[in-house]
Amino acid sequence: CPPAGRLCTVLRCVGRRRAAIRYSGRAARVSCTMNPRLRPTMLSDLDWVISVENDAANRPFITPWERTQHEGALRIPDTRHFIVEAGADLPRAGFVILQGLRTPHGSMELKRIVLQRKGQGLGRACARLLKRMAFADLHAHRFWLDVKALNERARALYASEGFVEEGRLRESVRVHSASPCQSSAVTGSPSLQVTSGFSRMVMVRPSSLTPPFSAEGISAASSG
Repeated sequence: CPPAGRLCTVLRCVGRRRAAIRYSGRAARVSCTMNPRLRPTMLSDLDWVISVENDAANRPFITPWERTQHEGALRIPDTRHFIVEAGADLPRAGFVILQGLRTPHGSMELKRIVLQRKGQGLGRACARLLKRMAFADLHAHRFWLDVKALNERARALYASEGFVEEGRLRESVRVHSASPCQSSAVTGSPSLQVTSGFSRMVMVRPSSLTPPFSAEGISAASSG
């Protein structure tokens, strides 16, 4: 059985020079087959959003919200809730929640990104789109997110896009487990385990927004 306690990594991009190299160098050479776009989430989307959150492929890596939390995110000026559309007919492929848009400190959080389609380059394409939005359109100084330490695939993707580890959160969240051997000795419950659920990954605004950054399509997406 895996240990009950897991680590949660916190990442940031340190230094403007390094950030600029990441944007125009290694990340720019990776080809993405998807061309996603964002549109504001509607109340009519929320049943689908909740179903994607609770999908067995996604639930272990996030802390699903109640419907009222999603409804609140649609109304709060500091938060943006988007549907990710991708593909020829632009079907719904996932959703994104951004927070901290009105903070005077320029620190914007990618609160959540959940994608239904896996293994097609959509995650990387969305990461690049969101970086463009954060720095080019919303003028953030710092862009960060939390990711569970057990989500190695996501951690590797963010690292390749310029995020670095900043710290670790230990045993910070309890998650339901289908395996009795993963139960927490602290709680004594066979359905719960203690994990370090999140990784904080932060990128500092690059000194110049060189390709692949452009503001094309960002203003329309962020106006909702």
